[in-house]
Amino acid sequence: MGVSIKTPDEIEKMRVAGRLAAEVLEMVDSHVVAGISTEQLNQICHDYMVNVQDTIPAPLNYRGFPKSICTSVNNQICHGIPNDKVLKKGDIINIDITVIKDGYHGDTSKTYFIGEPSIKARRVTEASQASMYEAIKIVKPGLALNQIGKTIEEYIAPFNFSIVQEYCGHGIGKQFHEAPQVLHYYEKRPAKPCILEAGMTFTIEPMINVGKRHTKLLPDHWTVVTKDRSLSAQFEHTILVTDTGFEILTLREEERALFP
Repeated sequence: MGVSIKTPDEIEKMRVAGRLAAEVLEMVDSHVVAGISTEQLNQICHDYMVNVQDTIPAPLNYRGFPKSICTSVNNQICHGIPNDKVLKKGDIINIDITVIKDGYHGDTSKTYFIGEPSIKARRVTEASQASMYEAIKIVKPGLALNQIGKTIEEYIAPFNFSIVQEYCGHGIGKQFHEAPQVLHYYEKRPAKPCILEAGMTFTIEPMINVGKRHTKLLPDHWTVVTKDRSLSAQFEHTILVTDTGFEILTLREEERALFP
């Protein structure tokens, strides 16, 4: 399937879905504290999505995934399944939210600190977020898609952190995952070069590890961890390519000063 160019009507639906996904993260903010379990966070988000927003939690039953959100703690890279694990001071946790509204998806994630993080935890989290922002800023029609990965790679290099290569950003719309794949590292000579066009919608979601980039899939067939057990952090936004640049469809209020 080729890359989907969204119509004005579809773009408006994507805006609504993106805003609602961002609102879930804003809502859960105050609940992400020491002593709460990831299952409790899942239930809080599920109830808000279903009962307040009238949205569908996209992860729930997606290819068998059993929960409404993904919660990835410390050395978990992505797709962590909420459970009775209780968060403690010093942990970091990525909460990944995807909602469906009127048939369209909004997808976003944020890594939170539980209390005061270690120096390494703070640095890898801030580097992940900043590398995403740097990549978003270059998005515009005519840009080669592989420049997104190049920008992230060049930003991360001075930190001596690594970039996960097995998992990437993706097109999004009526489908949770559409073309194109958005790599977070530099692919110098793509087999099929992709050039950005107005109306494209996709995610940028770099997964950055303190140690080596290598990953391991746990026996639950979902949770991905760092092979060397080092910390990993991730942020994600859904992006629209506009006629002149980009629009972040999942922008949170706390970020608006960065993208006025």
